[in-house]
Amino acid sequence: MMPAKPQTAGVTRRPLLTPIMLNAIVTTYFLALCNHTYWTHLIRIFEGRMILGLVFTGAIWSLIYLTISILAVRWLHKPVLIAFIMITAVSSYYVDVLGAVIDREMIQNAMTTTFAESRHLITPDFLMHVALYGVLPSILVLLVKVRRPTFLRGMIGWVLGTAVSFVAVAGLLYINLQTFQPILREQKELLASVQPLAPVGGATRYAKMMLRSTHIVLKQTGTDAVPGPYLAKAGKPVLMVIVAGETGRSANWSLDGYAKETNPELSKRDIIYYSNATSCGTATATSLPCMFSPLTRGDYSYQRGLENENLLDVLQRAGFHVEWWDNNTGNKNIADRVSARAMHAEDGPEFCFPECTDEVFQKGLEDVAATMTQNTVIVLHQIGSHGPSYWLRYPEDQELFAPACKTAQFGDCTAEEIVNAYDNTIAFTDLSLARLIDAIDAQDRVIPALFYVSDHGESLGENGIYLHGAPYFMAPAEQTEVPMVIWMAARFREALGLDQACMVAKAGDAVSHDNMFSTVLGLVDVSTTAIAPDLDLAGGCRKVEG
Repeated sequence: MMPAKPQTAGVTRRPLLTPIMLNAIVTTYFLALCNHTYWTHLIRIFEGRMILGLVFTGAIWSLIYLTISILAVRWLHKPVLIAFIMITAVSSYYVDVLGAVIDREMIQNAMTTTFAESRHLITPDFLMHVALYGVLPSILVLLVKVRRPTFLRGMIGWVLGTAVSFVAVAGLLYINLQTFQPILREQKELLASVQPLAPVGGATRYAKMMLRSTHIVLKQTGTDAVPGPYLAKAGKPVLMVIVAGETGRSANWSLDGYAKETNPELSKRDIIYYSNATSCGTATATSLPCMFSPLTRGDYSYQRGLENENLLDVLQRAGFHVEWWDNNTGNKNIADRVSARAMHAEDGPEFCFPECTDEVFQKGLEDVAATMTQNTVIVLHQIGSHGPSYWLRYPEDQELFAPACKTAQFGDCTAEEIVNAYDNTIAFTDLSLARLIDAIDAQDRVIPALFYVSDHGESLGENGIYLHGAPYFMAPAEQTEVPMVIWMAARFREALGLDQACMVAKAGDAVSHDNMFSTVLGLVDVSTTAIAPDLDLAGGCRKVEG
């Protein structure tokens, strides 16, 4: 009999686990260490009924295990586990630290953003979190040796394990379905916080949405669009500047009653401020195309937005020269059929250090106003108040409120410093808009107007939530209540037959992004059946052509 081979000194044996054991350990790791927000919601919702809460958590554990079991098979086993671990590490940071919800719209926003925008979210705290909760556990999974059964036994085990976990999910929920059912229906933030189910589910829904939109047939909108009687005889070219704001919340506009003076310049201009305006979404990827769409928020979807021509198409059909200028993350397909350009340092190096503030639009707009010969619409897509790097959105000499947070790592700043930095962005937007108004008003050769509305708002730490992108059903007012402004030169009102006093009288009414499509067409007197009269804020205030 051969003697046993002695073990080499100093060699550590790799742990040996079955696939079921490894899946169970990873599932437990997710639920125990990567779901702080889930446990916070659970304790609140099941206060005084924690036994039921633990039963519900058992169902969640089984659901996570079921998801892993279905996808992590044979040679895909460790790659899938590591992918889930890294997804959970990234997602849990934004969910637990910033109060974000990683759903389909957040995935869509992430997929359409730029590196210049997203890099501000990659902080030292984020990297440390990913290393601790993602890289380290992934290394441990790689070190584990998996004892794999034969193919047949493995298949039988996989079927049985999947079936048992499925039965466990259903059985544990059925124990007290009358309690769990309303929680699942009404407390949606609970499931929306579960890692890694929430981001994986959001990514799956995003992929389905993109697949459905691969064969879009574009439907024309406003095929009957022509200049109305006032526009037709205006005498001079009309210039409409549409400013698509970014991350401006009305709560921090002094025009809306905010205690700090964040709108010292616009308050001196003859503007109409709409104090009860709401957004179509809470992130740019949804709100921006929605607000230019003829569809209302209730009707809008990504696919339907692509299927229908938008405001710019109708304006172009009515004879306007239309351009999109972008100082943000792109036009989200809105400007596919008009002239579009991205702003760079060459457009105004004094406004770029290195990222360009919104004053980079100024000289180009002055040049257009000085040289245009036909009716023109210029869309300016601002960087506005986009976080978390608020201090980069305004020049140092425009820091009106101090001390201001000058890091994207909010944990290093006080609440006051974060708000001060954000308020400086609002004050700078106020200054930028006022300068645009003055520039186009100074060109007597054109008939100018400006329409401004922010795409969505922003959370600044209220209830532990930062930034934006919360699902609309649970979004705080700070993310959905936005500023909306209309400015019309006196000669614009006269040429296009508009009664400003009439419009001001209605400025306190509830309005939204739904109004933008019809209102812009109404302001410039485009005649088309695409206008919804009840959404045109100018329609009831136009003099009847006699």
